Amino acid sequence: MSIVKAPTPEMPPEITVVDMIRAAAKKDPSAEAVICGDTRLSWAQFDDRVNRVANALIGLGVGRTDRVAVLSPNSDKYAEVFIGGLRAGACLTPLSTMASSEALQKMLVDCGAKVLFLAEKYRPLVAGFLDDLDITRVAFDFSADGFLDYEAMLDGADTTDPMIPIDWEDPFNLIYSSGTTGTPKGIVHSHWMRAIHMDRAEPNGYCDHARTLLSTPLYSNTTLVSFLPTLVGGSTVVLMSKFDAREYLELAQKEKITHTMLVPVQYKRIMDIPDFDDFDLSTMKVKFSTSAPLRADVKLDVLNRFPGKLLEYYGLTEGGGVTVLAADEYPNKLHTVGQPAPGTEIRLIGPDGKEVAQGDVGEIAGRSPAMMSGYFGREDLTRDYIWEDENGTIFFRSGDMGSFDEDGFLVLSDRKKDMIISGGLNIYANDLELILLDDPDVTDAAVIGIPSDAWGETPLGLVVVGAGATRSADDIREAANKRLGKSHRLSAVEIRTELPRSSIGKILKRELREPYWAK
Repeated sequence: MSIVKAPTPEMPPEITVVDMIRAAAKKDPSAEAVICGDTRLSWAQFDDRVNRVANALIGLGVGRTDRVAVLSPNSDKYAEVFIGGLRAGACLTPLSTMASSEALQKMLVDCGAKVLFLAEKYRPLVAGFLDDLDITRVAFDFSADGFLDYEAMLDGADTTDPMIPIDWEDPFNLIYSSGTTGTPKGIVHSHWMRAIHMDRAEPNGYCDHARTLLSTPLYSNTTLVSFLPTLVGGSTVVLMSKFDAREYLELAQKEKITHTMLVPVQYKRIMDIPDFDDFDLSTMKVKFSTSAPLRADVKLDVLNRFPGKLLEYYGLTEGGGVTVLAADEYPNKLHTVGQPAPGTEIRLIGPDGKEVAQGDVGEIAGRSPAMMSGYFGREDLTRDYIWEDENGTIFFRSGDMGSFDEDGFLVLSDRKKDMIISGGLNIYANDLELILLDDPDVTDAAVIGIPSDAWGETPLGLVVVGAGATRSADDIREAANKRLGKSHRLSAVEIRTELPRSSIGKILKRELREPYWAK
């Protein structure tokens, strides 16, 4: 994974995120660090429990760079394990609660995690294979044979900071892509990359007694890019275990929230609350949006009615190219995702691998000091992700298509990758197509994203069935969905007589999508 050489920023970080949070805990020990439900932890309490987690993990044989996995809703315990694991020198591997059992098994086998922290809610997802793994299991909120009790584990642990040395290239976290078949790709972020991200903590106000409300899951990089700088700033993180638009507004008002990160579908649901304007959100200073493009009309509604700045980030979990749109400063650019962030270089490349002319559409490739180390154990996949210019400089290919307008703002167009973004989560159409094609009645299949008021877009299966097949489209959908994780399930299946293909046999997805998006 050393093939990725990211540029050094003008002001490189001097200390790791682990050291930054260690220092933050000493700033004001009585201030609140983490709030979730009825639990409120001061910085002194949080730091104490983080140390206990770190020492408990070391006692379980976890060494530097070993993987520690978590499968749980957002919680104060999750936050403790995340920071405690890092303090032990481990690589945190937060697992998607929306993945299928099959995908989770492959993730755990692939990463070779030494410890799994598990919540009762998701025990059924791993029950069928957990006994086959050589892994220490810790229960957050239940008792069962073969599991350590989380609180009992902490009660017996030392409260002294273990002060484990960390190298810049050590893995900070391992985040898996949301696949359903095959082995999902593990994206490795180093301590160097995460430390570079913290250059946004002070400019964005995270160091100024911020109160950050997070309702997206901690297994998502979307959440981490706000969770970590809030803690680095010695401020307060307020976690929701599950998003609900009205509860979000009630919590934002009650806790006098100043910062938040939301995905587009959440903004839409929040703004659609009938009495939205009755909530006091006057303490809100900065709102962030990422993971999928936020529609221009929704941005405008947010600007008009939701207090505070609105910053939209376009980028990838892998890192590389990042653009930022300060929506309140550029109300005439709401159809774009902004300009390249400081230190970021973006090129648009054509099918021939060369840069396209100004104003033309090309695949977005980016480079910045914040780039992943590579895909875990898969140098071949890492190389496939790279584009090099004439000087051999490495850029990450996004799979997205776009163009720059005359002012240097990036306008996204069609996706090169066959990806559906539903509720802020990535769904790879090929994964769902393989499930459909495994059906004995299906002879051809394509999955496309179609508009959804609830999710932004949702997957639709289009199938051709064999002669003599009598099952309905709903029967085929139900059979497929039984094999898929919650976030990947097909909203519907339609039976077609044939699927349009190019002269070389490729299914013409654009042609399939067009009628749905033209409505």
